[in-house]
Amino acid sequence: MLDDSLLDTPEALARADRRGLLRGAAEAGARVRTAIRHADEAGIAALRPEGRPRAVIIAGPGAAAASVADLIATLAHGACPVIRLQPTGVAPAAGALRWTLPGWAGPVDLLLIATPDGAEPGLELLADQAYRRGCSVTTVAPAGTPLHETVGAKHGLAVPMATSLYTAEYEEGAAAGPDALWALLTPLLALLDRAGLLEAKPDGLQKVADRLDSTAERCGPAIATYSNPAKTLAAELDESLPLIWTEGPSAGPVGRRFAALLAEIAGRAALAGELPEALPAHGSLLTGDLAAGGDPDDFFRDRVEEPQALRARAVLLRDRPTGGLSAAPAARELALGHDIAISELEPQEGSDLETLAELIAVTDFAAVYLALASGGRS
Repeated sequence: MLDDSLLDTPEALARADRRGLLRGAAEAGARVRTAIRHADEAGIAALRPEGRPRAVIIAGPGAAAASVADLIATLAHGACPVIRLQPTGVAPAAGALRWTLPGWAGPVDLLLIATPDGAEPGLELLADQAYRRGCSVTTVAPAGTPLHETVGAKHGLAVPMATSLYTAEYEEGAAAGPDALWALLTPLLALLDRAGLLEAKPDGLQKVADRLDSTAERCGPAIATYSNPAKTLAAELDESLPLIWTEGPSAGPVGRRFAALLAEIAGRAALAGELPEALPAHGSLLTGDLAAGGDPDDFFRDRVEEPQALRARAVLLRDRPTGGLSAAPAARELALGHDIAISELEPQEGSDLETLAELIAVTDFAAVYLALASGGRS
């Protein structure tokens, strides 16, 4: 159960935040600016690609790398296939994951490796395999790690990951917090802009950093719950199964990331789906025990002795202001018709990257607050 008093006590939140997740979320804009500089120093701005790659292949561990691949595929708008490699087993080193290139991968393809660790032997083997096949290889990993050094020496372009100055103050794992996404994603966006696959000019990335900063100001720990969209969402999701419904092309990966982050740092299950397909897919969940009216005896439950039953809660994420045809009215009608509460998030106007960044920032903060205030994996 969520501790409401902790949400509005910044000092208590800071004590509970042993992994530095809140500071990491607040530093997302700074990570983007540092990553822009690292990309420029690595020579990305000076690249003159001869043409677009046939396919972009993305590899890396964890939720951050999955989000990188998902976001790039969305932002590329079908300019070329974007494929995320899943680990296929273990590498020769004990307990290490293994990645294998598709059989068709060759000199006209681009391999992107994104990792907040950089010590995975399986990724080094993948880079070596791509080098032998003639693929172009770019990595984003912490400077000085084996992967960064190996790729930079012989395999391709190695961009150092933008890391926090405060990582050493927190427990192990802080480097892979929510802000790791922007440290990994930003250099790759700059690279793919040079390749003509998507729009991510330096001034556009600076606007992303500004939007992340302004969102962090609205969602920071010093802002009270009643005027803080992230704290409000965290409180609304307490003791619920979030059904995350997204509308608009850029909102899809944000919803999937939010569900993954809730599981990873808050230990909470959530389901994500894109409208309108999410309505029939999740419709049966709204008619059973997860519905607010599903238990006729709930009114007589002892609120002190008996735990609150898990209830569904709809979360509607939209990536642009209302306009044109929308499935949102049907989603609201379906939820409210089954006594299911609904939370809604919609960003301010801006480019696709800016609106996407705002939605990611609010949901990142919400996941962190839910983890901290409910004693999750913080």
